[in-house]
Amino acid sequence: MSRDILAEATRFGVIPVVEIDAVDDADALAESLLEGGLGVVEVTFRTAAAADVIARISGRYADMLVGAGTVVTEADLRIASSAGARFSLAPGLSTRLLSVAREIGMPYAPGCMTPSDLQAGFEHGLKLFKFFPAMPAGGLPFLRAIAAPFALQGPRFIPTGGLRQENIADWLAEPAVAAIGGTWIANRSLIRSGDWAGIRRNAAAAVEAANRVRSAR
Repeated sequence: MSRDILAEATRFGVIPVVEIDAVDDADALAESLLEGGLGVVEVTFRTAAAADVIARISGRYADMLVGAGTVVTEADLRIASSAGARFSLAPGLSTRLLSVAREIGMPYAPGCMTPSDLQAGFEHGLKLFKFFPAMPAGGLPFLRAIAAPFALQGPRFIPTGGLRQENIADWLAEPAVAAIGGTWIANRSLIRSGDWAGIRRNAAAAVEAANRVRSAR
């Protein structure tokens, strides 16, 4: 039986979303997240170092499931795959990228913010979407509103954008939320300043909160 990589990526309840400028920081980042209990990371294609960071972490840390984020072109998708990314996410939905992802065997969660996005995704056999930008779009009430007409299709979501430690519980208590994307866990400032202890604390706090919510379901 083939592995469900997206199910593995969301099992922690929180996926740290990182912008990282230097491949030399990749090891300390991965180790800090793992020590905090997070075995997954989304490295965004917002910096020139993204592909090299993906290759470094995926090549050295077998316990870390590495994904690529902000995948907006076919080149991004193919580069991410070649670098060793095990899954990918995008801020929007492109039917072209859905086809390419299927062609190269890349688990792919496109962004959605409208019922049209969801319907297009269902037509391509998708169940999991990145809800982005979660808070600016209207937060949980908006997500519930666009998902309601498709209840029989059973969509799941990874809300990202404006989420923080304080509202983890609200989002993860929503049955349709598979995991949340957390930029606060290892943001660019923390990485640039080498605050690995801070990243480790943020990761541990996020895992604890996610576990608490899930155990209460």
